[in-house]
This record gives sequence, structure tokens and C-alpha cells, in this order.
Amino acid sequence: MDKRIFDKIDQITHRILEQGEMSTEEARWMIALDDDYLPWQMAGADRIRKTFRGEEIEVCAISNVRSGNCSENCSFCAQSGHHQTEAPKYGYIDSEELLKQADEARSWGVSDIGIVSKGWGVRSDKEATQLKKYLHDLNEHSDIGRCASLGVLTKETATLLKDSGLENYHHNLECAESYFDQVCTTHTYQENIDTILAAREAGLRVCAGGILGMGESLDQRIELADTLRKLGVESVPLNFLNPVMGTPMQNQTPLEPYEILRIIATYRYMLPKAEIRIAGGRGFLRDMQAMIFMAGASGIMIGNYLTTAGRSVNDDLQMFQDLKLKVRGDTQQRRKPGLKDIPVAVVS
Repeated sequence: MDKRIFDKIDQITHRILEQGEMSTEEARWMIALDDDYLPWQMAGADRIRKTFRGEEIEVCAISNVRSGNCSENCSFCAQSGHHQTEAPKYGYIDSEELLKQADEARSWGVSDIGIVSKGWGVRSDKEATQLKKYLHDLNEHSDIGRCASLGVLTKETATLLKDSGLENYHHNLECAESYFDQVCTTHTYQENIDTILAAREAGLRVCAGGILGMGESLDQRIELADTLRKLGVESVPLNFLNPVMGTPMQNQTPLEPYEILRIIATYRYMLPKAEIRIAGGRGFLRDMQAMIFMAGASGIMIGNYLTTAGRSVNDDLQMFQDLKLKVRGDTQQRRKPGLKDIPVAVVS
């Protein structure tokens, strides 16, 4: 191992701790380092996390309120109507079911629940009415934060959702712009960026990240992080591709644990003050899942994902306790006895 590399990591770390930043070139260098240097890189990322995010972590959950037959052709997605997969297909779930899921998630210390609907935006009065009901009922009957992921937003729909009680909007860029045509061709990268800008202009907190491991290069992983940095995104979910049979990416090889941890650490260096939240594909870390926080993550998605089961909630809560991590917004800090894992959304 080369002492100069350790020294360079230290120099970058100290610069960031003193309110500086890591250059794009340095990020390209860091994400390509050998595994031997990962513990040192993680140690620096952990210091950055603790300095700018503290010892608390943010925990969120999602509800797949409408599934399948999506008009978009995203090559990773089980819900696309362009692919032949076994993903469930159903219309909007009842508001009562969403409240049930929100109440259960809140009992785990979850701060926000995401209302996730397939499709590309709010395209009809019927959709708008249903979403307004969800937001009204959550506001009336739960103290959980209200997030949504609905596809493209215009200024008008962003304002409508904000006025209906939405607080956060999630919209992933998915990957670097230079790789986007390998991922989706039914909408443009600029539409993704415009959606983020529209959400922010409406006064919504923006959550935007991507999926790593879709065949992109190391430089393209940094390109995505650099775009998120330039956009000033406050919350960055990192997903790691879980190849789904029937999609064009079904044969992609999942990322290895060290590579996942190196991505997390590098993103923490590039986005020192952002909430970096680990979501889909976390299971590919296997026995190393607890190391995401040492690599710089400050948030996590708990429970099930859109079309796949997540890790046991009990295991995650035990992990938080073992790591002495406090869940932000959790007034209980302990799970109530007898609670079951978050339910999969059902047909209304």
C-alpha cells in the first residue's frame, strides 16, 4: 500500500471538514481506489457524516399504491408495461390501507412514508383527486411525514401537491445523463431535472438519487453525484440494481459489498451535508449491511420495496440499537411487541 494515497485521503477529508469540497477529479480518483484503501476511505466518510449529519439517522418507508403496466420503458423496472415480468398489477389501494401501512411504519420510528405510483406524472383529475385524498387522510390521521414519487411534475402539479399537504418529493435521476439512453427512452433526462426544479420551486423538499450497478462506468457514477451536487439535492437515495427477470437488465451482475461501500463513501465525500439514504439492493451487502453507516450513510429505507421484499424490520431495528444510532423523529425508540413487517400493497 502507498502512504501517499492515505495522505491524500486525509487531505481531502480535512478540507471537507473545514467546509471545503472534493473536486470531480478527486472523486474519480477515489472511487477507483483498490479495496486495500477502503477502510481508510470509510473512516474519513464516517467523520464527515458525524460532523454534518450527527449521530441520528433518518428512516423512511414506501407504499406502492398503484402497480404495473407503467407506460415508461425503464430497463431496470419490473413495473414497466414494456417488459414481461411477474410484478403485481393493481389500481390505487384504498386510503385505509395506506393509513394502516403508515401507522405500522410510524411505530418503527419511520419519519416519512412515500406514496409511490407507477406512471409518468399526474395526468388526470381522477389521479389528482385520489392523491389529494391520500394526503388529506395522512395529515388528519397520522403524524408521519408525507412524501411522494409520481413521475414528472409540472409547476402546476407540484403546487397542487404542495397545497394538498405534500412535504417531500422523490424523483430519481437514475444514472448519469451520458448513460441515460441505455436506461430509458420514453422520457428525457431534462424532464427529470425539470421535475426536481419544479418540486423545489413549489416549496417541497427534494429527494433524488439513482440506481448503481446498471452497467455504468466509474466516471458515470461520479457524473451522477456531480449533477446531484450542482442541483443542491437535500436527500440522496442510493439504490443498487437488483436484476429482475424479464427486464433488459436481467443479466447484470449485482455489485459486490466492497464496491457498494466504496460508492457510499465516495458519495459522502462529494455530498457531505446531504442525507444519503440506502434503499433498494441493500441485501447485496449480505453480512456487511451495518457498515453502510460507517461508510457515510445517514438514512435508510426500511420494510418492503416496490415489488420485492426487504430485510426483516426486526433485524434493522436491532442493527440500529447495536450501532447506538438514534432514529430521527422516533419518539418510541423501541418497536411495540407483536407488530408485523410492513404489508405489501394489495388490490383495492
